[in-house]
Amino acid sequence: MKVTTDACLFGAWSAAICRHLSANSILDIGTGTGLLSLMLAQKTNAIIHAVEVDENAITQAQQNFQKSCWNNRLQTHHSSIQLFTQKNNSQFDFVIINPPFYQHDLKSSNKQKNMAHHSTLLSLEELINCIKKLLHSKSYFSILLPYARADYFLQLAKDFYLVERVNVKQTPNHTYFRTMLLFGMQPSIVIEKNIIIKQSEKKYSFEFTELLKNYYLYL
Repeated sequence: MKVTTDACLFGAWSAAICRHLSANSILDIGTGTGLLSLMLAQKTNAIIHAVEVDENAITQAQQNFQKSCWNNRLQTHHSSIQLFTQKNNSQFDFVIINPPFYQHDLKSSNKQKNMAHHSTLLSLEELINCIKKLLHSKSYFSILLPYARADYFLQLAKDFYLVERVNVKQTPNHTYFRTMLLFGMQPSIVIEKNIIIKQSEKKYSFEFTELLKNYYLYL
């Protein structure tokens, strides 16, 4: 799977939060090839558990983890999150989720892309039920969603407290296309922000650059 700009932004944003929270245990739901886990490992000292249902993706994640300098803190689980939640008794300080996006869009002929981008194997409702069992009273979780689905997810997540909402668009001339949400288990003042990835065709915004400069070498 390609490394997408919005996933990198989400990983950098979540990593900064985890570092601020001093999270010791992190769960990455649907890790794919391990990108988000690696980004969080770079910024924290946490033990990170990466769960992925697709066999090829989890094999790639394992290879990527083994080649990294944080391999002793990265653990993979070849499982659906539903089964992982049933078998796992642990709770985590932080959970990060980049879930299947395109619930109603046309599917690709590529089965792996379908699995990664469509919520046929994991609905948002099922995801919420799993998250409830994986968090303790001081935990947080972050999730990346299409902008159009964020309000629907907020309705589903009524058992959690919204801490921060960040809407993302490509340039000043584009409409918002992604939303990053941070939830906690305790009441909080809600922070709302907007991030533009590029100020112009060739120049990244200050906010994007500040978040990604430790990951994008050319920044």
